[in-house]
Parts: sequence; C-alpha cells; structure tokens
Amino acid sequence: MELEYIEHISPILKDGVKNYLIDIDGTITDDVPNEEPERMVTCEPYPDALETVNRWYDEGHQICFFTSRTENLKQITIDWLDKHGFKYHSVLCGKPRGGNYHWIDNHLVRATRYKGRFTDLVEKQVTIEVFKEDGE
Repeated sequence: MELEYIEHISPILKDGVKNYLIDIDGTITDDVPNEEPERMVTCEPYPDALETVNRWYDEGHQICFFTSRTENLKQITIDWLDKHGFKYHSVLCGKPRGGNYHWIDNHLVRATRYKGRFTDLVEKQVTIEVFKEDGE
C-alpha cells in the first residue's frame, strides 16, 4: 500500500490514489439479504463491475469491499469474490443496514451512488451538508 506518514496524523495515500469502499449487494451483484446466504454463492457479478474494480486495483488504488453482510458470512463473501476474480485489499463486514448513510470523517470523503452500471467517474457540482463554522 502506498502510504505516506506525516508527523502526528494518520497515514495518507499518495496523490492520485483513492481508497475505494465498495458495497457488494446491489452494487457489484444482486441485492442478497443476510437472511438468504445460499443466494450469495450463486449470484453473478454485474456487468462492468469486475472489469472496473480490477482496473482500479491495477491502477494502484486501494479496494475495500464494505458490506452489510455479517461477520459469519465473510468467508462466503471472500470465496465468491475470489471465484469471480475480483482484485481487492480487504473486506469489511458489519456496515449498518438500512441505507441513508451520512459519513463524518476528518479526511475528504467522496460518495458515488451506484445506479445500475459502472462507468467512468466524472465530477459534478452538488449541494452537500457540512458542519456550521464559527461565525456563520
């Protein structure tokens, strides 16, 4: 992993390298609930997901699958990712279920909502919620 350490702060990635946190269910394959683990084994990757994720990996980006699947389903998940040839650095289970996420962090956070297919990422101007600063 290409990390740079600066005194008294967390490591940061080199310029141009992104930390991709990618959901699994409904993003790279069918939306399979934890209550139906048998479907996790047989579902197929979505078109372009495998190619896009592996391209990002090959370009040097960090790939972390961040899923609402529970820890007891982690090995099934890893086996499925490996079976289909996904390249990745880590798998994190236990993401809260229910959506409507609002991530608060001391680092820059970008979010991309998956809408049915992987394409090139483009920049858009959008309105976001931020913390009120002193004097506002």
